[in-house]
Amino acid sequence: MTDSLDTSPRTSGDAKPQRGIQSLDSTGELLAALVAAARPLNLRDLAAAAGMPPAKAFPHLVSLLKIGLLNRDAAGCFEAGPLALELGLIGLQRLSPTREAEPEVVELAASTGMSVAMAVLGPLGPTVVRLEESARPLHVSLRVGTVMSLANTAIGRVFAAYVADDVRAGLLAQDHLRLAGADAADVFAGKAKSAAATDAASALPPLTKAYAQRLAQIRADGIDTALSRPVPGINTLAAPVLDHTGSICLVLALMGPSGSFDSELTGGPAQTLRAATSRLSRRFGWMAAAAE
Repeated sequence: MTDSLDTSPRTSGDAKPQRGIQSLDSTGELLAALVAAARPLNLRDLAAAAGMPPAKAFPHLVSLLKIGLLNRDAAGCFEAGPLALELGLIGLQRLSPTREAEPEVVELAASTGMSVAMAVLGPLGPTVVRLEESARPLHVSLRVGTVMSLANTAIGRVFAAYVADDVRAGLLAQDHLRLAGADAADVFAGKAKSAAATDAASALPPLTKAYAQRLAQIRADGIDTALSRPVPGINTLAAPVLDHTGSICLVLALMGPSGSFDSELTGGPAQTLRAATSRLSRRFGWMAAAAE
């Protein structure tokens, strides 16, 4: 087996690169190609995706099957094996969404020149837990600990678009208590029920048509925007970070002055934000291609 020098991994305090095994690099390329495909692949397609002839790929795949990193389905295609699944679960259990998102928050603020907020769904609703100010801080009533409206803020609407219907109904019943909160009549069609009155035997209160359509659009676009709301002159773009089950675990938001902020969903800031949340979602196990 031939050794090669790998310049990326280094030991602490050692300036010399560590020695790697060249054949394992090829094995890694096959695993990376399978992950990128997000679906089982046959030998020919997997080898092509990894950029190598099938005859070269096959011995690597045989070894991966033997140790359990890969498995073959009924059609003979290669997929993640039991050892790969166990390793993945260990990795997911060790992940802290807010900790993992911290570098993305800092990088977003640096690359866009805008303020960046990170919010999680706390006991009282969507709650800001991190705020990275831009070089020119915005004068807004947004601080760490601020709880956002599910109806009148981009951060809150993104959470509302992805949580379960019963969770959303319970949170909306108390939305008037949050920043820029809405009354029940603004989001519920007809007479709204309290969270306590909603149980398995009773139907959830229906949403207004406009609000329901807005949430559906957010799920379709993977992003939402708020123009000069709730703070006049301040625009916001917000996007979700999903975990391996497709559940929302946090929201990242860009905020900037409306006069100098491209808030179009196809604009540069929106694309940068989507890229950041996609990277995090992928890190937390969300495979969009597989879900589709």
